[in-house]
Amino acid sequence: MTHTARRIGRSLALVLPVVLVLSGTLAVTSVPWAGGSSQTQMLTASSENVSVRAKPRAPQDILRDKLLAELQEKDPGVALTHLQRTVEERPSLARHCMSIARALGKAAVQHYGPVRAQTYSRPVCDTSYAAGVAHES
Repeated sequence: MTHTARRIGRSLALVLPVVLVLSGTLAVTSVPWAGGSSQTQMLTASSENVSVRAKPRAPQDILRDKLLAELQEKDPGVALTHLQRTVEERPSLARHCMSIARALGKAAVQHYGPVRAQTYSRPVCDTSYAAGVAHES
């Protein structure tokens, strides 16, 4: 008798959780989620209206945005110093140095004006900062 009771107990131990999960799932799918409708709504999975994950941004874009924000908060000299240090620490960013420095020059002209922006010029990335200032002036 104990052997039979043990087998029934094991069977229930395996089947009961499955039954509870399925009944709970079925109960949730038939709950009316919107209060205004008297119809029973079914919860269904859909690929529509799913937000698309943002693509990871390139390191040079992240650096450019960080330095442009720093240029606004402090001054172009600080941003150029950080650009130079970052390129020295991460040589893989060296090929983007000129475009970042040029963008800093253009932003400096917009924020400080051409004369004041030119005073921050220094030979970072082959004077691309100065080229950005001159282009924007």
